[in-house]
Amino acid sequence: MKILEIIFSTSFGYAILRVTTPILFAALGAVISDKAGVINIALEGIMLMAALWGVIISAFTHSAWWGLVAAIVSGVLMSFILAYFSLNLKTDVILAGIALNLFSSGGTIFILYLVAHDKGISSSLKSEVLPQMTLPLVNKIPVIGPIFSGHNILTYIALLAVILVYVLLYRTPLGLRIRAVGENPDAADSVGIGVNKIRYIALLLSGILASFGGAYLSMGYVSWFSTNMTAGRGFIALAAEAMGKGTPLGTFFASLLFGFAGALANNLQSLRIPSEFIQMIPYIVTIIGLVIYSSSQVSRIKKVKEQ
Repeated sequence: MKILEIIFSTSFGYAILRVTTPILFAALGAVISDKAGVINIALEGIMLMAALWGVIISAFTHSAWWGLVAAIVSGVLMSFILAYFSLNLKTDVILAGIALNLFSSGGTIFILYLVAHDKGISSSLKSEVLPQMTLPLVNKIPVIGPIFSGHNILTYIALLAVILVYVLLYRTPLGLRIRAVGENPDAADSVGIGVNKIRYIALLLSGILASFGGAYLSMGYVSWFSTNMTAGRGFIALAAEAMGKGTPLGTFFASLLFGFAGALANNLQSLRIPSEFIQMIPYIVTIIGLVIYSSSQVSRIKKVKEQ
């Protein structure tokens, strides 16, 4: 069958990693904030703002790296706003996150129109693209080489981030404090750990990772910004974090699952399948994944109660 030929090709394997990258960045950000006891619903908005500012600044400075810096700064500012309203002003973190997502959805269109005089796409801006990397030796290995070599540099940073997040959370004093605050904030406060300070740090780190994902979308996945180009990836990242049970490795494999669904949807466009169905695939997989995860959690809770 044509579908099997697509799935078992090296180009499809390459596409999985390519599609997984922005989801993985945001999902790892969700892991850090969740470990600190705060859910970063604003991942979608952070990614969207980062994608836009990366394009704008790279176009004006003629440097993709300055664009990446601008994307990260925008993510940090968005995360700081979320932290300030939820931690200092005691706003519900879910509502604050939704507000930031709505602000980003409309705000990016407004900013794009001011800068590029277009409400849909930034094609009038000569933005830069982050470089691709060819892995020495690996690129010469049959099958493995075409899949793992030649990706954008942010794809390799995303894979490295899985290890770095694990080390941060489980091998450093800061990671211990983040987990302590998330598990029992009152106990953490009683031993002198600043709960709000740690949650600020966790949200800022979460925003930085999500910013990398947003920058990848507009300066790696494609070379322009378009309206609402995140297309729900921030919410898919939250689902990946939940399915990965809040662990870096589990989140990585869950992100790969959604990357597989996204890559499949992209490749099926060449077949005579209704485009509406193809566009549904990543979201259908998200719903199915969350249903399976929720069912397993309910079963585990029942077993614990029975014991």
